[in-house]
Amino acid sequence: MDKLGPVPQPGILEISPYVGGESKVQGIARPARLASNENPLGPSASAMKAYSAAAAELHRYPDGSATALREAIGRTNGLDPARIVCGAGSDELFALLATAYAGPGDEVLHSWHGFLAFPIVARSVGATPIPIPERNLKTDVEAVLAKVGPRTRMIFLANPNNPTGSYLSADEIEQLLNGLPPHVLLVLDAAYGEFVNRNDYSVGHEMVDRFPNAVVTHTFSKIYALAAVRLGWAYCPPAVADVLNRIRQPFNVGIPAMVAGVAALEDPAFLARSREHNERWRPWLAEQLTRLGFTVYPSVTNFLLVSFKPHDAEEVRQFLKGRGVLVRQMGAYGLPDCLRITIGTEEEMRALISGIEAFLKGGKKA
Repeated sequence: MDKLGPVPQPGILEISPYVGGESKVQGIARPARLASNENPLGPSASAMKAYSAAAAELHRYPDGSATALREAIGRTNGLDPARIVCGAGSDELFALLATAYAGPGDEVLHSWHGFLAFPIVARSVGATPIPIPERNLKTDVEAVLAKVGPRTRMIFLANPNNPTGSYLSADEIEQLLNGLPPHVLLVLDAAYGEFVNRNDYSVGHEMVDRFPNAVVTHTFSKIYALAAVRLGWAYCPPAVADVLNRIRQPFNVGIPAMVAGVAALEDPAFLARSREHNERWRPWLAEQLTRLGFTVYPSVTNFLLVSFKPHDAEEVRQFLKGRGVLVRQMGAYGLPDCLRITIGTEEEMRALISGIEAFLKGGKKA
């Protein structure tokens, strides 16, 4: 008998566990949480009310098909509910897609500075993640197409991209799909799509209608401010939706999450307030950081990627943490000179700038 115990599948021990943004600071009750791209306004009042009301149904199994939620998503976005698959966050949908369409010996492509979940789900099914070099911190369509080979089965791209804040236009996405073999599945993660205000951008639903190898994923964690309930959805070609429904767990989305999601979708005023807040404070923050001498990369999202050269970015982060302001380190993304900063409340934005000014003056922690 082997006394070493069970041996995990190939690739599992090569995974570096995902580490999220910090949320607590010892001795500070309510730090400014600018490390996880959460909506600083908190959830819709309608969503909170619906969530609380669901407590009376905690003894019931949820609708395994998430019918009401899929229908609400379809109404809001003008989509066929039959082609929508819901999950416990978009992370679950990434994992389901990788399980269905990749495996040992296959390659899964992703942009070099893309979301860390992409290589994780690739390795979890025994596939090899292949990072594609970017151009000016933006996905390079030509480079992606050049890397597609006989072992390529999937491509994961966040659009807009996390953590760079850049995006591919609708024309660039179409160029990519036109250049892909039909058996290579393109997964577009539109987690931040609702924040984008650009005429040439599209989340890609129309691409899913036209191409059998395109999927778009969404989350309720960002602009809808429901990160705690873990809720996401994917818009798929009919054949892909059928496959995902065969392998997902039967009750993968709980009742509180579903009813909160429906209520959030039915509160357009909250969505508008969230967009307006972001459109006001993102340029303000970019202007202030530029004034202080830092490189702020263009962003269409609810965060900014900032280079703190010639200063040590980790030293800046730790200094801010000591003042109760949490931002995200970028070393794991191959950007050690950068920090990613979420757009927070006015109070949090001003506290951030005050903290950076104190750092530059050689000030103390508090």
